[in-house]
Amino acid sequence: MENDKKLVILVDDNLANLKIGNNFLEKNYIVATAPSAAKMFSLLENNTPAIILLDIDMPEMNGYEAIKILKSKPETKDIPVIFLTAKNESDDELEGLSLGAIDYITKPFNPALLLKRIEVHLMLEDQRKTLEKQAAELKNFNDNLQKIVEEKTQSILDLQSALLKTMAELVECRDDITGGHIERTQRGIKILLEEIVKSSTYMEETKGWDVDLLLQSSQLHDVGKISIDDSILKKPGKLTEEEFNEMKKHASFGEEIIKKIETLSKESEFLNYAKIFAASHHEKWDGTGYPRGLKGKAIPLLGRIMAIADVYDALISVRPYKKAFTHEEAVRIITEGKGTQFDPVLVDTFTRIADRFKN
Repeated sequence: MENDKKLVILVDDNLANLKIGNNFLEKNYIVATAPSAAKMFSLLENNTPAIILLDIDMPEMNGYEAIKILKSKPETKDIPVIFLTAKNESDDELEGLSLGAIDYITKPFNPALLLKRIEVHLMLEDQRKTLEKQAAELKNFNDNLQKIVEEKTQSILDLQSALLKTMAELVECRDDITGGHIERTQRGIKILLEEIVKSSTYMEETKGWDVDLLLQSSQLHDVGKISIDDSILKKPGKLTEEEFNEMKKHASFGEEIIKKIETLSKESEFLNYAKIFAASHHEKWDGTGYPRGLKGKAIPLLGRIMAIADVYDALISVRPYKKAFTHEEAVRIITEGKGTQFDPVLVDTFTRIADRFKN
């Protein structure tokens, strides 16, 4: 029904873009268009949209200036904003995200992709509101109502897990080449951790780890790809050296995005795990990895574990520039990387239980 549709405000100084955007959005949403930031603020006086699609390059007031105002006002600060831009520079995207935007979409629009992005972000927003409501209810519960507290706590954990999974799916819907990668690497980490604990490997380092939170947070290891331009992320072939250098920035971008979330959340433990995964899963034992060129045990153990699970999945998966390797070939390649790309102790752990990695 029309009354059930959510309101989307589309802001663009190009009237053709407004017409195109309205045509494919109006099937799923109530659409209000604005040719300028000033018109957008006028609409907001009597309307609260579910999301704002905001152009950056506009006369009089650009998108960056507009979002600063939006985020400064209590009545508009929580409205999700997706930037629309023809720009391709990652620094521009990072600036927008740091100002409070939740995503970047380059023009011209890809209708299916734009609709999917809006759908995912609105789902995230609904889950955030539900989580806040549940948390508020939990705070008011009497200490003697232990059973209710436990039930509500589990409900919050389930919502937190759903939120993380939805964020991870957002990354995968941008990088459609690597579909299922996040779920498979999460499974690989679980297998490695089980053997690490069983064999008493790295006992001091793993002492106190919350494995459930750790596994949930591992879903965000590639969250930095949200800041990589579609022309690189979706390229149907091998990247050039320049493109690969740009792609490598996703590790640093991921760390920065999670740091931003940390400033808005009290749930520091799983975010800390996520930050370590994002920042260190491409470091190499011999110091030739990125983004910091860490060497040996200077690389966080979580990053060293993720490196094996991540590379294994990449090897057995089809890519535009390579065929899928067999399980045996993948195991051989990882074994050959012992002491150069990978932690030698973890490679020995991996080879003992490698058969469990088979699908």
